Amino acid sequence: MPDSLAPPSGPQSGKVWLVGAGPGDPDLLTLRAARLVGRAGVLVHDGLVDPRILAMAPAGARLVSVAKRASRHTMPQDAINALLIAEARAGREVVRLKGGDPFVFGRGGEELEACRAAGIAVEVVPGISAALGAAAAAQLPLTHRDAASVVSFVAGQCRGLSGQNWAGLAGVGRTLVIYMGVANAAAIAEKLIADGLAPDTPLALVENAARPEMRVLRGALAELDDLVANQRVHAPAVIIIGAVTAREDGAVEELAEMAW
Repeated sequence: MPDSLAPPSGPQSGKVWLVGAGPGDPDLLTLRAARLVGRAGVLVHDGLVDPRILAMAPAGARLVSVAKRASRHTMPQDAINALLIAEARAGREVVRLKGGDPFVFGRGGEELEACRAAGIAVEVVPGISAALGAAAAAQLPLTHRDAASVVSFVAGQCRGLSGQNWAGLAGVGRTLVIYMGVANAAAIAEKLIADGLAPDTPLALVENAARPEMRVLRGALAELDDLVANQRVHAPAVIIIGAVTAREDGAVEELAEMAW
């Protein structure tokens, strides 16, 4: 079914699209996402959306930044929900552009629920999540027959972090990807080691994945906090922990016990 961006025909005739902008590179947008951005009337975007993607919006589009960074929110989530609803009720076609994928640590579920509760038509357009984009750009397979048959995603900055049980999420045969973990690097390393992960477990930090300024930094779990501090790592960045990160050339150490 084609995207409906026709002029409004009556009250509440607008619509909200929750669109994944991927990890940064405009070439990694889906065709559907690129079409919607290129025809948007109102574009409500996160701070992590690459400026090159925002530049794809039509000249008459209204761009609204609702950037969220650690302890600095341009607009609280309830206000973002209210903005989307108000714009749609005014008959506008609203593209809510989110870094990565809307449903992977993007609060897309909350915005979807708010729109549904308000009777607003809403559609979700998936994007390449930061973990997948970072792994591909850094040539680090998240799963590999010789190293990992399980991959887990966790948020390193969320409610109740200290009380969460991460035991078993990383270790032999597993890859753990941590989103939004730079600010809590020391606590994350301490937590994983306390849960039984070896201090010398290899990891990679991928900063600004799929962008011209991307960096890939490698080390061991016990060194995570020092790596972040000494290399001045800033968001957006993901932390990939496990044997898949152990070799500079992207290959992995063979684990004799593993069979897939």
